[in-house]
Amino acid sequence: MAALSAIMKTTAARLSALYLLLFAACAVALVIYVTSLSTRMLETQTREAITEEVNGLARAYQRGGLPALVRVMNVRARQPGANLYLITDPNGLILSGNVESLQPGVLDQSGWTDRPFLYRRFGGAEASDREHTAVAHVIRLPNRMILLVGRDLGEPEQFRRVMRRALVAALGMMGLGALVIWYFVGRRALKRIDSVSEASRSIMGGDLSRRLPVTGAGDEFDRLSENLNAMLDRIAALNDGLKQVSANIAHDLKTPLTRLRNRAEAALNANADPAATREALERTIVESDQLIRTFNAILMISRLEAGSSAESISQVDLAAIVADVVELYEPLAEEEGVALTAKIKEAATVQGNRELIGQALSNIIDNAIKYSAGATESPAVTVSLVREAKAVRLVVTDNGPGIPAEDRERATERFVRLEASRSQPGSGLGLSLAKAVMTFHGGRLELSGNGQGLSVAMIFPTGKNV
Repeated sequence: MAALSAIMKTTAARLSALYLLLFAACAVALVIYVTSLSTRMLETQTREAITEEVNGLARAYQRGGLPALVRVMNVRARQPGANLYLITDPNGLILSGNVESLQPGVLDQSGWTDRPFLYRRFGGAEASDREHTAVAHVIRLPNRMILLVGRDLGEPEQFRRVMRRALVAALGMMGLGALVIWYFVGRRALKRIDSVSEASRSIMGGDLSRRLPVTGAGDEFDRLSENLNAMLDRIAALNDGLKQVSANIAHDLKTPLTRLRNRAEAALNANADPAATREALERTIVESDQLIRTFNAILMISRLEAGSSAESISQVDLAAIVADVVELYEPLAEEEGVALTAKIKEAATVQGNRELIGQALSNIIDNAIKYSAGATESPAVTVSLVREAKAVRLVVTDNGPGIPAEDRERATERFVRLEASRSQPGSGLGLSLAKAVMTFHGGRLELSGNGQGLSVAMIFPTGKNV
């Protein structure tokens, strides 16, 4: 009973019950309509048959009078499936016919009987003992005798009984089938809901690796579970990123914050000369600016990954962005002894934000210059723009030490610096910001390289509405 009660609380079971009741009501109404229509048709045929019999007997009476009428009536009364034939005197005493007795009052009025009446037919014991129902036409002859011609209503009544039995059987089968379907289908749905609830409780209990079950049936439960699992994967990835960011912030920002504190303490030292104090404050400002840039980069990455950036989107020319960024970094590249060149064959326009794309490209070029400088005798960084069938590739290539293939995916994570000594300046957010920018634009960031050097490709889909 508990399982049935639980099934009846489900929306599917309630909808099934409503549909069953609606179908049953329609079936009852249809059966009643068909039965009534068929009965009326049979009654009409019965009246037509009686009228035809009356006309035939009238012709016999006109030809030979009462003897001819009685003779024809007796012949027809002995035929199989004969109608009712009866001749009585003015007082209702039966003189001839195949009827043993009539319901009182049938012969009182001429014409069609108002309603079906009961009678007993001549025949065997079984036939005479059982009362039948009939309709008839009563005629008063010129000699005051009464003629009754009728027809048994056994066929219409039998048809009604058959239809009632069919209706009861159909409703019973529908009810039984509905109970069976509710039990198996509803029980299966209830089990799936229970498994989803159990998985949800485990997830809420802290097991973020748990996922909702997917049976592979492809129904609405599977689609819902797949969407929720994708959402859980996204939440888990964000949580992992948050944990990693928290750990990296604690690790990477502890040292600069300690230096800031030590310099501030040294500047407050009364014995320090004004020049040393000024130098300490200037270096403190430099360190503070670097920390502010780091936190700004973290906030921008978080906004972009959450998809809630308020940056404006428009048609931007990637060739113009490349030219501006390369021009900006040419003095730095010349100072570091790196040959910075741009290879742009044609203009390429995409939907995006100029500032975000410029920031991402600046980070990639800055990394390329920083890590290729001094790595070879002729360090070089090349920026190229290539149009493809369904995308535009903006590629920055250098001939520096490169990144091993197994570390390239990890290199795009926040605060990840593959340089163990960390002698190069930076916070490890450059490639992470570039990846977030590309994700925001519906594109992707690819790292590749053959032998020495690294190639970082910003791939923009053409015709993409961000």
